[in-house]
Amino acid sequence: MFVIDSTVRKTLLVVAAFTFGIFVSLIFFTPPSPFPQTTSSMHSSLEHGQEIWSVRRIIEWRPCKWWLQSKPDALPDETNGYIRVDCYGGLNQMRRDFCDGVGIARLLNATLVLPKFEVAAYWNESSGFADVFNVDYFLEQTKGFVRVVKELPAEIASKEPVHVDCSKRKGQFDYVETVLPALLEHRYISITPAISQRRDRYPVYAKAALCQACYSGLRLTETLERKSLELLQAIPKPFLTLHLRFEPDMVAYSQCQYTNLSSSSMEAIETARGERKPWTGETARIWRSRGKCPLTPYETALILQALSIPSNTNIYLAAGDGIMELKGLTSVYRNVFTKSSLLTGEDFKKMHGNTKAALDYYVSINSDSYMATYFGNMDKMVSAMRALKGLFKTLFLSRRAFSVLSSQGITGKKLSEALWQCHKDDFVMGIGSALPECFCDFKL
Repeated sequence: MFVIDSTVRKTLLVVAAFTFGIFVSLIFFTPPSPFPQTTSSMHSSLEHGQEIWSVRRIIEWRPCKWWLQSKPDALPDETNGYIRVDCYGGLNQMRRDFCDGVGIARLLNATLVLPKFEVAAYWNESSGFADVFNVDYFLEQTKGFVRVVKELPAEIASKEPVHVDCSKRKGQFDYVETVLPALLEHRYISITPAISQRRDRYPVYAKAALCQACYSGLRLTETLERKSLELLQAIPKPFLTLHLRFEPDMVAYSQCQYTNLSSSSMEAIETARGERKPWTGETARIWRSRGKCPLTPYETALILQALSIPSNTNIYLAAGDGIMELKGLTSVYRNVFTKSSLLTGEDFKKMHGNTKAALDYYVSINSDSYMATYFGNMDKMVSAMRALKGLFKTLFLSRRAFSVLSSQGITGKKLSEALWQCHKDDFVMGIGSALPECFCDFKL
């Protein structure tokens, strides 16, 4: 048996005590690092945290029973005339205007003419309603809710509609008072719905027509559905759809200024600004604190990490081809896919504008989870359709919270914890789901 001499034993104990003392001193007396916590260290501090989707929700938005399960009121025997809705902008802005137009047509007891999707150079757009949506399906789904015709009667078809400008009206705009007289006089009018209208003041039958048309009646054409399904099947599962908006025109429109962008991004933004100059000084600070400035890909990655979204998450990027500073996201989240990276056929190369946006829309409403850095027409429509399908992993990232917290000098782990808390509260309460009167909150 091996026996340690008492002198040797004492020496070993002294050495062990001395080594332990040095170790303790290093822990307590080493000054903190002068460098801010990086995104990778922030992520490591949260990697065992609770992912945002695992939080228990308190409220869910579901379609109201009054329009989903009830029969529509009988249509009047006679029509007051014909209304065509003229739609402008991107796909979901035009879809919003068209849905409003359905409600207006029913409100005024008018016959709806299939809409005109205006050519918009800004959106690189030229496709029409029938190029995107299944017309026969729409007619079948809206039967009994509103009168719709593919073609006008011969006595009207040769005429151009009299345009009634509603788009820039302010305040409580009344269609019955303002538009109905023109409809009765001319029998064929065109409108672009007013942004400020109060749908909640519509009679139930008009709201029901709007809800039915928008959420049950609009389906992509068979060709677009096939291409969308091909794209959906090509994305590795499960996946998060991220609607990221950081294109030059979006930043220019916001009138926000950014630092630490590449020279090419700064040049692209300045080119897109035109006469729209960025805010400066106190105005710029207030504007940003209100959440008016688009999140950069780097800022988006910070928030995703704060929400404990794993770095190996498959992310489908629902966006155009002009996203700037994308490495700020892909340097952290490397499994990022786009329609351009997954679809290469000639039929895809011929697509643009509305039809490409339709692919993003289809994938977004069918993805495992959805996050948006903006609060635009697409996000509102996707949120509603996902709620209709019972897909509640939907969240809008808070530009306002990020701006306010960052302006207070909060960084690192404290910033992550604060971002987690505000987004958790939103998710728990269903806040941020931009749903019109067609949906009701359901307490869990």
